[in-house]
Amino acid sequence: MRKVLLILILVPMLCGCGVVGIEDGQKGVKADFGKISDEPIETGWHFYIPMFTWIEVWNVKTQQIEENANVPSSEGLVSQLDISILYHIPPDKVVFVRKTIGSDYQTTVLEPYIREAVRSTASAYQVSALYSDAGRKEISEKMITYLRDKLTDRGIVIEDVLIKGVQLPQVFADSIETKLKTEQESLQKQFELIKAKKDAEIEVAKAEGIAQSNKIIANSISENYLRYKFIENLSVASKEVVYVPTEANLPILEATRHEASK
Repeated sequence: MRKVLLILILVPMLCGCGVVGIEDGQKGVKADFGKISDEPIETGWHFYIPMFTWIEVWNVKTQQIEENANVPSSEGLVSQLDISILYHIPPDKVVFVRKTIGSDYQTTVLEPYIREAVRSTASAYQVSALYSDAGRKEISEKMITYLRDKLTDRGIVIEDVLIKGVQLPQVFADSIETKLKTEQESLQKQFELIKAKKDAEIEVAKAEGIAQSNKIIANSISENYLRYKFIENLSVASKEVVYVPTEANLPILEATRHEASK
């Protein structure tokens, strides 16, 4: 089988013929005596005589083109955008694109329209829109709409526009950093305030507990209980100094009585 395939390739080449292989995901555009055929060439091996015919291989799979652009915002601040555009040429449009635009359709049509879409769309927004996910999504969708309006009739299908990276103006980046720092400081102060309030509530609760305890103890001490404790202390006292209240509320030194009785 390999020998047969080799013969099929070498014989035409030795005879001055060219050979082109069209794979899956590809189409061929053929021209005889300068006239492009209306139908694309399908997959397989195709032989031709270079003197009279040429065949171009076209990619009809999803392709990517990248664009890096400096874009002014509505405030006049310049941001740098890193964008990828996914697109493809439909198999039934390769001949149309070749006839109306040419094989260099990327540089002739696609890239100029992409640059125009990036600049005209992004410049209508403030730079803060590029900072938010919602803003980037909206800008991307408007770019898709613009490119599809311009390129669909030209035979180029735009699949998606991806904003992969954004480099914000330095003044805006500094303001964001300052804002984030201020927010962090504010959150720290709020935390400290909450902590201080909690600490104060704990101290108040402790004080109220002590006051309540003292109140309970004070209410539980009666006159009879004090007399009982006084008599109890007298029974165990020896020569300690003891003050005994009298009816006139004048203390009598019990120790003096002990000395006088000796």
